[in-house]
Amino acid sequence: MPRRRSFSALLLALVTLLAAADPQPAALARPRLVVVVVVDQMRSSYLTEYGSQWSAGLRRLMQEGAWFTEAAYPYMNTVTCAGHATIATGTFPCRHGIVSNEWWDRQSRRDVVCTQDESASAIGYGQPVAGGHSVRWLQQTTLAEHMRSVFGPEVRVAALSLKTRSAMMLAGRAGDLVVWFDTSQGVWASPATNPARSVEFLRAFAQAHPITADCGRVWQRLLPAEQYRYADDLPGERPVYGWSATFPHPLGDECDGSAAAFFERWSRSPYADRALVRLAITAVDALRLGQQDPPDLLGLSFSTLDLVGHSFGPRSHEVQDVLLHLDRSLGELLAHLDRAVGRQHYVLAFTADHGVSEVPEQNASSGRLSASQVMREVERVLDQRWGEADYVARIRYTDLYFHPGVFERLQQDRETLAAVLTALRAVPGVARVFRRDELSALRASDDREARAAALSYFPGRSGDLMILPQPGWVASSLAATHGTSHDYDARVPLILLGAGVRSGRYTQGVSPADIAPTLAHLLGIDFPDRDGRVLREALLPAERPAVRPD
Repeated sequence: MPRRRSFSALLLALVTLLAAADPQPAALARPRLVVVVVVDQMRSSYLTEYGSQWSAGLRRLMQEGAWFTEAAYPYMNTVTCAGHATIATGTFPCRHGIVSNEWWDRQSRRDVVCTQDESASAIGYGQPVAGGHSVRWLQQTTLAEHMRSVFGPEVRVAALSLKTRSAMMLAGRAGDLVVWFDTSQGVWASPATNPARSVEFLRAFAQAHPITADCGRVWQRLLPAEQYRYADDLPGERPVYGWSATFPHPLGDECDGSAAAFFERWSRSPYADRALVRLAITAVDALRLGQQDPPDLLGLSFSTLDLVGHSFGPRSHEVQDVLLHLDRSLGELLAHLDRAVGRQHYVLAFTADHGVSEVPEQNASSGRLSASQVMREVERVLDQRWGEADYVARIRYTDLYFHPGVFERLQQDRETLAAVLTALRAVPGVARVFRRDELSALRASDDREARAAALSYFPGRSGDLMILPQPGWVASSLAATHGTSHDYDARVPLILLGAGVRSGRYTQGVSPADIAPTLAHLLGIDFPDRDGRVLREALLPAERPAVRPD
């Protein structure tokens, strides 16, 4: 007997030793909350250029998260609505169909806003709001929709932003709480389809935290002026009405609920980001996000940096100060998620919908591409060859639309088509011109710029010609803008943080289309037929039971 016990003890010790030498992947609990944070117009260079001054939320993401330093959008039309649709669906504009913030609709012969829906209605919390919004134009399912199809109607989805298109695209058709800020009325708004509990919550929040409480406030720098890079007043800055190009920036005291100018300035101040975080924190508690199984989704998109960047440009003290405030606001959000949900129970993806150009007046090699000159040159060539008529229907930034039948005629008249393209390439600031009949075949091209145009092209919505400005040139009267495939527009942050994520810096080429498939993988579900991939290199090894739709 003693020998048998001794042998059994030895065998047990050997098995234990072998198990320790060859450990199996531990089963990780599925995250109870998925958080997607988007900062509008945050180009990736901000992290290295201004990040040394951050000490809270942005700093924590950089230090504790899986930071993909080479993330970029591979398509051309780098704008807000397209970016949010890409983040939410894991697909590119050529598939999800959101080619821009708005495009020319050939059938109705008018501009179509990406969330426009005449059949929908909205609720304003404090004042009535006009118009309705939906994702009727979105051709792909969002991660939130997919989560609900797999886990059932118990999944709760909240998507919050100042911009309608940002909130709507993050939620897709699955929103329980979809909120944006109506600048014209100065109120939070939501779709009329929000469930009753969300309407009640928003009404109570709006009453407890009125925007007009910021009436009379003055936006001052957080730090002494000498701690900011560059000068406060740089050439080409174009501040909103009521502000000068230098600090301080008063919000004004005309804020009785009808003063649109106050709300315009408020949305361009750090107080707007702070209000959005307060809304998010209150929603996490009120809706008990992350407190159940199946998991929930919180989408949060910060718009102030975009509004400020368009007015002042990426070198401005204003942009730097918005980021300093955002760092603190994100720190509050992360701390609350740690307490309310638990670090081990949520996973967060942080990115941007696009970057931004420099202000052309601040760079001798830059300039402004004139849309009217582009149109004049095309009309001039066609008038000379075909007779005077109205040939160009619309130009929407990089997309030029002909009236019905004109492009088809150009396809038959190759000599005139060549003359049009030659005239366009001679316009100052034009780098390349792509035709719609060649783009579908270029999605896999080794020509980066041609592939980018192809990935932005969606038949029936994109222009007949797509015009790529030269680097540094912008087709806008704003101080700075975006919407091209150049690095300053395409490169953005991409950081993962939380449950199942391996922290560190990663230099692989990735895109924000990888976020949705990666988050789905962490939830243990498939999200097939995406343009993005699972970022396995930044994930901890683990065994999770797969969950599939019924």
